[in-house]
Amino acid sequence: MTRSKRIYVLDTNILMHDPTALFKFEEHDVFIPMMVLEELDNGKKGHSESSRNARQVSRFLNELVESHGNRDIAEGIALVQPKSLNLRAEQSIGKLHFQLKQVEAGKRFGTVLPDNLILGSILQLKEDNPGVPVVLVSKDINLRIKASICGVAAEDYENDRAIDDFNLLFTGVRDLEADFWERHQGSLRSWTDKGRTFYEIQRTRGDDWFINQFLYMPGEDEVEMRVCRMDGDKIVLQIVDDYRTPQHQVWGVNARNREQNFALNALMDPEIDLVTLLGTAGTGKTLLALAAGLTQTMDNQRYREIIMTRATVSVGEDIGFLPGTEEEKMTPWMGALTDNLEVLTNTQEQNSWGRGATNELLASRIKIRAMNFMRGRTFLSRWLIVDEAQNLTPKQMKTLITRAGPGTKIICMGNVEQIDTPYLTETTSGLTYAVDRFKNWAHSAHITLRRGERSRLADYASEVL
Repeated sequence: MTRSKRIYVLDTNILMHDPTALFKFEEHDVFIPMMVLEELDNGKKGHSESSRNARQVSRFLNELVESHGNRDIAEGIALVQPKSLNLRAEQSIGKLHFQLKQVEAGKRFGTVLPDNLILGSILQLKEDNPGVPVVLVSKDINLRIKASICGVAAEDYENDRAIDDFNLLFTGVRDLEADFWERHQGSLRSWTDKGRTFYEIQRTRGDDWFINQFLYMPGEDEVEMRVCRMDGDKIVLQIVDDYRTPQHQVWGVNARNREQNFALNALMDPEIDLVTLLGTAGTGKTLLALAAGLTQTMDNQRYREIIMTRATVSVGEDIGFLPGTEEEKMTPWMGALTDNLEVLTNTQEQNSWGRGATNELLASRIKIRAMNFMRGRTFLSRWLIVDEAQNLTPKQMKTLITRAGPGTKIICMGNVEQIDTPYLTETTSGLTYAVDRFKNWAHSAHITLRRGERSRLADYASEVL
């Protein structure tokens, strides 16, 4: 085996999480234990995301082995990216090595478990390659602990992170310094168009904003604006609508705080095709998305219907198969929808008969769809709400967002503190990816809702529990 800077040993869960991980270690070598191939073979059956990934890894490995031809496999196989992959440009290529001999009896641990066999193969690898740093890459915390006990360096897979630290994630909202107007006094230009006030300023140091980012200045000179255009060193800001006033209600709902007001501005803007809402329980994500959707579907006729979907990941034990049609099966997962519809229909002053008629009308315009059947579909002029989006992988998020046809608006919302999917974290969630990758696009907006408005009990519980 040729000496390189490092040899990375990949655990099965890395390859089943990201099939392209093979090609993401630059000039370093990659080592695949035989037990990992066994586990990939066992995991390839089924229709789940991990099963699809296992099959994709097998195809990549087969392609690499075939490209190597009749040469000695012990020399290693160059990790040349397949043409179908659109990864970053190759600078230097490492080699792929397989476990070619059995683990010696002295390097086995207790019962013959997959993890112990993988660990034994790493110890054998270290012995055969003295002086070469060997690193285990695994999402299995217990295997990493075992490896550390045996003196093997172990790391989590970090290449799939959208950002290094979740606290650095774009919030969509920023406060302005007290001297903002004085700083831009010489270059400031203002005008009114169709009842909206605009300001054009010269970009200065510190004005590192993004398109559709919301800005506010607290205090006596309180002002709330949105970055609506950035042309070179010129920035155009627009005063946002105030949805906290009774005359600016959205389906009977008013914004209760600054972030909710910004969220409604983004939701009601037809030029914004994707809105991402992050926030803890009770911040009003679902209520705002539904209220804005109903107003634009029922009153403005801008969208044909509302489609609501969510990742069906259980918090506790699974209750088994559910009877009925697709919509009936999804009903238990859609408690948030029914709770918020109850609030929205009660805001309209009407008798029980009128409320019943409203509920029937709303039911005909709101469709519940399972995420499992989204692949291949195209939604035209729909208001698509993706709830609990923190449980989606980046690949699932891409599958959903690419369903959007002309005139469709997608709202992705969730709370990254409540991830129930194994191997997903705050920095690798599909929702975090969407927020980070769309922040520079002129037709998307993001708001992080910080203040809970559900009840004083819920707010206190989220702080102390």
